[in-house]
Amino acid sequence: MTDRSPAPGLNLIDRAIAVFAPERALRRTQARRALAYYEAARPDRQRKARREYGSASNAVRTAGTSIREQARHLEQNHDLARAVLRVLVNSTVGSAGIQVEPTPLRADGSVDEALAQAMLEVWDEWGEAPEVTRQLSWPKCQRLLARTKFRDGEALARFIGANMPIRHATDIPLSLELLEPDFLPLGHDTDYQGRKVKDGIELNGWGQPIAFWLYRGHPGEYDGSLIPWSQLSRIDASDILHLVQRDRLHQRRGMSEFASVIERFDHLKDYETSETIAAKVAASMGAAIKKGTPDLYQDDTDSEGEVTPRDLKFRPGMIFDDLLPGESIEMIGNNGRPNAQLIDFRNSLLKAATSGMGASYSAVSRVYDGNYSARRQELVDVWVDYAVLSQDLAAELVRPVYRRVLTAALAVGRLRLPADMPLRRALQAMYVLPSMPWIDPAKEAGAWQTLIQQGLASGPEIVRKRGRSPADILREEVLWREQWRAAGEPLPTGQAAPVAPPVPAPRDPDDPDEQEPPDEGDDTDDTDTDDAQARARGVAAQGRPKLHVL
Repeated sequence: MTDRSPAPGLNLIDRAIAVFAPERALRRTQARRALAYYEAARPDRQRKARREYGSASNAVRTAGTSIREQARHLEQNHDLARAVLRVLVNSTVGSAGIQVEPTPLRADGSVDEALAQAMLEVWDEWGEAPEVTRQLSWPKCQRLLARTKFRDGEALARFIGANMPIRHATDIPLSLELLEPDFLPLGHDTDYQGRKVKDGIELNGWGQPIAFWLYRGHPGEYDGSLIPWSQLSRIDASDILHLVQRDRLHQRRGMSEFASVIERFDHLKDYETSETIAAKVAASMGAAIKKGTPDLYQDDTDSEGEVTPRDLKFRPGMIFDDLLPGESIEMIGNNGRPNAQLIDFRNSLLKAATSGMGASYSAVSRVYDGNYSARRQELVDVWVDYAVLSQDLAAELVRPVYRRVLTAALAVGRLRLPADMPLRRALQAMYVLPSMPWIDPAKEAGAWQTLIQQGLASGPEIVRKRGRSPADILREEVLWREQWRAAGEPLPTGQAAPVAPPVPAPRDPDDPDEQEPPDEGDDTDDTDTDDAQARARGVAAQGRPKLHVL
């Protein structure tokens, strides 16, 4: 006889469910057994097990505006939060911005140096006033966009071309309009001609942006009332650069880097404020008059019932000589203020906050403790975070802007490509990111010198690591040597000019002493061999330029 009773091991509720829905009872049992292997998934009295439900876009929609406003408040009112933001921007963009080194490639893979120089001149000229207000240089635009992206979670830039009623700063018909994320409405969803618009971004079936719906003015300039859709303009996605700080897949809008550290910065500011108030109170030294036992207490009134005034003022080195019987002075001390643990506790909070944002604690706090190895290890660890942010900015901002500018320059005839060079090869370029600074120049330069000698690095690589252009360095070096020669002075130490081999005097064919001795070896033509060796030495010398580390 077959046993049709519920399986053993089920609790009472599962047994009851198994009678009517055995599959559901089985799923409940399997889920409960899976949770038994992960204690973190089972909330109890000591574990709250907080959870995040929903998609990334819904999470940003719910908290994005609030976090963005709090991050802006921190930047405006908290010095350490502002310092963290400044370190992130300066380390990922640099003082000169993410630089571009054009490398237009010929069909044989070589670089057209003349065309590269012409492209660089056009790029530098456009970068003097690239945006619509003509108030910002290209490096300043990069820093502002990076600052907005890190603080607000996203930033936008719009291409303004020749079809717009604007007078561009150069003859290249292209400018940028820099926009805060407030221009892109968060939470505005609608259907536009059968297309989905989510959070102001019009998407196709694959989630690719087709257009952006932007406010015609900054919504903060309005009276706070709801702005209707009639105040929005539809901009094609090809004219918009959307710099987004993404943490999850399928995330349409960005989240601030301050999101996970806002509470810690609040704690840090509140603690510093409380300690400051306590120190101020402790610095205001006071004293209390102890009356003693009640039988010694004397009323301060005279025979007419009026209170006799007592003037006890604190003065340096004062002596209390008018105390009444039974009275004594008890000084109110500083109660251990300022707190001896203030610095350590404050620094621990700051270290956690800077670590959460991927910034260097030493750079933010201006505390440079430790030896060379410890300081360099901190710099190496944190510079990986900077490099990731720099790569994102180069891909999202610098590269599309550079290609758009050169395409516009080609359209108006400022640049001309060779007939055998396609546009995709002409737009090739190297993007020079900010380099990790040297803590000890002598040690760093010695390490690079060893790499060069071992054939593991090149001079142009080191120049780029230092944030410079190899072509500019070479041009400056040639001009520097020419100026020293023109002045009739020897080159500085370490800058010795190559010495040309001496040219032998012509031999007299009639003088037997100047005749070359006959070759007693093989009958190979030595003239061709010597010429070939000389040419080889010359080519090798040109291919291995000396690196002068200043």
